Amino acid sequence: YQRRVHGDYCYNRMPHSYGVRARTRSLFAKPFRRHGQDPISRMLINYHIGDYADIIVDGSKHLGMPHKFYYGKTGRIFDISKRAVGIVINKRVRNNVLPKRLHVRIEHLQKSKCRAEFLNRVHENERKKHAAKREHKIISTKRKPVEPTEGHFVELGKTKAEFINPKPYIYLYQPQMHLNII
Repeated sequence: YQRRVHGDYCYNRMPHSYGVRARTRSLFAKPFRRHGQDPISRMLINYHIGDYADIIVDGSKHLGMPHKFYYGKTGRIFDISKRAVGIVINKRVRNNVLPKRLHVRIEHLQKSKCRAEFLNRVHENERKKHAAKREHKIISTKRKPVEPTEGHFVELGKTKAEFINPKPYIYLYQPQMHLNII
């Protein structure tokens, strides 16, 4: 403890810590009602080179734990070993983006869903192409932005016109004149 004297009284102050796991009290804590032993299904996930994975640190497993900076980051798998997986993550350092290569145990990984929407769209486009080929049509599978609605006329015979006018201002307090007669 550092002892500081301020005027007439003293107080103790904790020393500043710059450890590897500093300020990770809530980051590495397990979620509510998720304490205890992990399910075996987490260990049975198959990872392949080229897959995307998210780093979600399990605070109860201390071996193979990445640094707190990489929590929540998504990277691509480049190596698979007996108990760990090599993952490449881009880290921004000032004006540079550096590819960092980490070896992380699989307890701290989960498969990423970042490409799920893209792959679903690819499969859907393939189905559309096959259907169009059977019907001898040419279709475009490009994404198009939502266009503005087309112009149209409103017929007053079918709808009722409603006029929106501001409400008149109502004086809640009317000042009274006081006459001072001498």
